[in-house]
Amino acid sequence: MNIKQYLDSTYLKTPSQAGLSEAENIKIVKEFIQEAIDENFKLIMIRPDRVSLANEMIAAANSPVQIGTVIDFPEGNAGLEAKLVEATQAIQDGADDLDFVCNYEAFKEGNVDLVKEEILKCTQLGLTNNKVVKWIIEVAALNDKQIMQLSALIKNIVITNFKEENYASVFVKSSTGFYKTENNLPNGATVPAIIMMLENASPLPVKAAGGVRTYDEAVEMIRLGVKRIGTSGAKAIANGEKAQGEY
Repeated sequence: MNIKQYLDSTYLKTPSQAGLSEAENIKIVKEFIQEAIDENFKLIMIRPDRVSLANEMIAAANSPVQIGTVIDFPEGNAGLEAKLVEATQAIQDGADDLDFVCNYEAFKEGNVDLVKEEILKCTQLGLTNNKVVKWIIEVAALNDKQIMQLSALIKNIVITNFKEENYASVFVKSSTGFYKTENNLPNGATVPAIIMMLENASPLPVKAAGGVRTYDEAVEMIRLGVKRIGTSGAKAIANGEKAQGEY
């Protein structure tokens, strides 16, 4: 199995989160981009302000590696207009994939109309610009029923408003990898959560993000049916080693 084409190599820490200076953090971002090029991963997933840098490096290397970025990350509660502005800039900077954080707190509070509008409008923006759109639902913040309901909601909005040929370009994604859980519970993809997402998001594809740290875990996710895996330890996983990263 060519697992590398499932891997979205991911580095999303800000300098303060990494405990580094701006220059030190940019150095790590460049190393991740170069590694994605060298290893021929599917995609490099980085913060929006690093998309132009990735675009330059990938173009210079004449590499097929795609560029993904996160929108309204990691809380997802900035509002529709902020999401659209950030996504539009990312498109202009050269992003291929737009991973939006769904306003899952609004969903949990019952403000479904707000969530529906942002899913519709942001998905529309991405697809109109021939981009892949992923909706991060933050499974660690949801109970089982909410995981199923939100996955189904995204699916229903897509199949109601877009053509079947677009379905493969709109993912439901498990996690940001930054959610703070209590009692050291998993904050990323788990097998039960992924199964619920697959069952309720189909025919939309699913991305497992956060918590996949070994080759065997990645293969298990792929066999379940996920089409992408987000990890900060892509090289280790591809080499059959255990990833040391937190994401």
